[in-house]
Amino acid sequence: MPKVKIPRKSTTIDMTAMCDVAFLLLSFFILATKQKPPEVLSVTPPASVSAKAAPDKSILITLTKDGKAFLMLGDETKKADILNNINTDKALNLSPAELAKWTKAPFVGLPFNMIKGSLASEKEIPANQLPGIPVDSTDNQMVDWIRAVVKAYVGVDQRKLQEMLLVKGDNEALYPTFKNIKQAFKKNEIFKFRIVTNGEAVPAGSELYMKGSAN
Repeated sequence: MPKVKIPRKSTTIDMTAMCDVAFLLLSFFILATKQKPPEVLSVTPPASVSAKAAPDKSILITLTKDGKAFLMLGDETKKADILNNINTDKALNLSPAELAKWTKAPFVGLPFNMIKGSLASEKEIPANQLPGIPVDSTDNQMVDWIRAVVKAYVGVDQRKLQEMLLVKGDNEALYPTFKNIKQAFKKNEIFKFRIVTNGEAVPAGSELYMKGSAN
């Protein structure tokens, strides 16, 4: 009986196809990765046992130890509305070109009377040389900024907006500055916001530690 040769099934992998798949996966992860928003200035916030991750598109107020306040508008879809509200309410008389340039700025750190001049300048002022947004008791411009934010988020659930409002203060920042930030929220009928802290372990022997151990 003649022997019949059974052809072997090829196990060769098409390396070209695999390279294409790997490239597509790499491209997907690069495009889908959420980049950490830039820091206005380096601050050291106080420590806390409970540290909750900041939501995407947060509105972040940063307080430095020397009392300067900066505002970062994380949601690009609302940023133009907020800046337009300020331009109208405070009569800044910014042109469409100036507004477009302002929208590209990563944060706000100037009083209203310096904004138009800074937009006309071609030289960018470093963050550590900016005076910050005035938040003292006689000129608390953060009240106007929070009002502009609230107007831009009309129709959004109040609890969702409160989750997005973050205050990140340096551990050495003086309380009066923080108090004026609280006042800016209060004047706009916002009574809850989140404070950014550094997470730390639960102290051994504390009630919370014992509760966790029991579980």
